[in-house]
Amino acid sequence: MSAVLRPADGELYRRALRGIRDRTGVHLAFAGQVRDQRLVLCEFLGARTTGLRDLHVEPGKGVGGTVLQRLRPYGVSDYRAARSITHDYDDLVLGEGIHATVAVPIATHGQVRGVLYGAVRSDLPLGTRTVDALVAIANDVAHELRVRDEVDQRLHLLGPTVVESLTAEREQLRELHAELRGIAADVPPGPLHDRLRRACDRINALGGPAPRPAPSTALSPREIDVLSQIALGCSNAEAAVRLAVKPETVKAYLRSAMSKLAVHNRYQAVLAARKLGLLP
Repeated sequence: MSAVLRPADGELYRRALRGIRDRTGVHLAFAGQVRDQRLVLCEFLGARTTGLRDLHVEPGKGVGGTVLQRLRPYGVSDYRAARSITHDYDDLVLGEGIHATVAVPIATHGQVRGVLYGAVRSDLPLGTRTVDALVAIANDVAHELRVRDEVDQRLHLLGPTVVESLTAEREQLRELHAELRGIAADVPPGPLHDRLRRACDRINALGGPAPRPAPSTALSPREIDVLSQIALGCSNAEAAVRLAVKPETVKAYLRSAMSKLAVHNRYQAVLAARKLGLLP
């Protein structure tokens, strides 16, 4: 049932990795999900090889396994020389060129659900700023996982037919909303443009009534256009293609939206916009 209802958690982790790269500038960001008490590395941004993909990390082994065992952030400034960790995965880690890395747990209800990593291939230090950014993003992912768990529990009694219908309709609404906003963005101002915008508003309203955003957080149509694409998991380049603008333009609108919403990454911006009823 929950597999039908729940959107793929991989998309959630991929957003988190983009947030890590945007906020810290690390060379490599990657993540793993806990399955059968082992951490399986599954999402990567900035990888040069495929050696670490699908690696099963045992508790207590390596940096990630240390995080699983201690339930708190952990890192090493020189992986090759580090004596505080085991070196079971040296060939794969060093094959990726990793010099320093830090990892933080994603925990809900006292259990680690996943681990986020930031790594560099030089002797640049991974300081407090990097760790704090990873912790904040991990907390955001944990919050979303708790929300998804709660939704699963609340809808469990509805039965599989209702759940499948609700899930399909929600995804279709989001895709249709993003597509129409993309079309409207490419239509010159006029009656047709206005009709498309009204259609987008009607689709968004199908999600139910939402609080009216305060003037300080009111987003421009273009900012919502960008967030509607980001909400589908698009990168800046992909959103630019869909909206027929330059990636730098997408980045500027995204930065402006994050400032208005008082958030620090694209993932938080999407969540905040949905809470305000600006996205379905």
